[in-house]
Amino acid sequence: MKRAFILLLDSLGVGELPDAAKFGDEGANTLLHIAETCAAGKADIMQIRKGILQLPNLARLGLSNLLFECSGHALPGFDPTSETTGLYGYAAEKSFGKDTPSGHWEIAGVPVLFDWGYFPKQIPCFPPELIAEFIKQAKLPGILGNKHASGTEIIKEFGDEHVKTKKPICYTSADSVFQIAAHEEAFGLNRLYEICKVAYELLKPYNIGRVIARPFAGTSGNYARTEHRRDYSIPPPGVTLLEKLVKSGGTTIAIGKIADIFAHCGISQHVDAHGHVEIFQAACDATKSAKDRSLVFANFVDFDMKYGHRRDIAGYAHALEEFDSNLPRFVELMQPGDIAIITADHGCDPTFAGTDHTREYIPVLAFGPGIKGGALGRRDTFADIGQSLAKYFDLEPFQTGKAFL
Repeated sequence: MKRAFILLLDSLGVGELPDAAKFGDEGANTLLHIAETCAAGKADIMQIRKGILQLPNLARLGLSNLLFECSGHALPGFDPTSETTGLYGYAAEKSFGKDTPSGHWEIAGVPVLFDWGYFPKQIPCFPPELIAEFIKQAKLPGILGNKHASGTEIIKEFGDEHVKTKKPICYTSADSVFQIAAHEEAFGLNRLYEICKVAYELLKPYNIGRVIARPFAGTSGNYARTEHRRDYSIPPPGVTLLEKLVKSGGTTIAIGKIADIFAHCGISQHVDAHGHVEIFQAACDATKSAKDRSLVFANFVDFDMKYGHRRDIAGYAHALEEFDSNLPRFVELMQPGDIAIITADHGCDPTFAGTDHTREYIPVLAFGPGIKGGALGRRDTFADIGQSLAKYFDLEPFQTGKAFL
């Protein structure tokens, strides 16, 4: 029996990369800064969490060890030199950016060795000819926004006008994205998806990585984004681990937004799960049903979307502790021959200014019934994960990455 599980804690970086200053991310360390804030008593949530960051199960796998090796700092309250039950290391990003697709594709063996297209940080930020054609083809009365913005803030700013005029709210960020927010009832969810598809086609010449539908609901002063987000991503620039496995007769089970990130390439089954608790349960369910030669890939989007981007340190800490407390339940369900890898796709340091991703190393924790603990050290690329799993499944190796299994 050969089955693999990737549990991706979206945005859990463990220290600045050597080129972080190029991205304005010098000094970033998502995990360490959350842990330090907790240890200082500044991330308490009444009757929910208090004090140091409690991650005993992740620490047992090697999280404190790898953080110490990467940054010189351990998780407060945990010995960074203790023996571990998992293989632990940290990986550098070879891809040129710090986007979600880049990180995921590199993990799956295909780094992005080209520059994405980005929109300038000015108002308006989108080319006028692009917007004119978008309005024409999507049959819109116009658009609102047209700038770099936080998704929650721009809905507060333009929500009322959008409901009144039916003009969608279009905005971007430091990532290669074109985001469209619209009210599910006043504008229509299916209508939002339709205009995102129009934008997706128009943006191809601009080399933009994703169009993201950002639906919201509620009334004036109480707007909130819903769980009906949808990502329209360009396909990976090469054959990923997922596609290799499917072509060899294996099965891939995508949980959460994984299918969208890979543009549905190499996906056998998509599990539409939302929230870190529901996604964790879906991963546990997959341990009971996945067949031989299956890859289960789950993205825990809340860490990034709800806590990292919103700079919610206490919320991030609480979500990590919930994941950690549930982890033994997943481990108990694993079968002989299984391997699981806990990792991330980039950083999103909630102690940093702004709301963007941060250019960081990612954790690599590999464990399973037949795996002995030990150090993996620094990995030169996220693709070491894809290369390792390609070897595990007896697939043709990738051009990038070194297997650690």
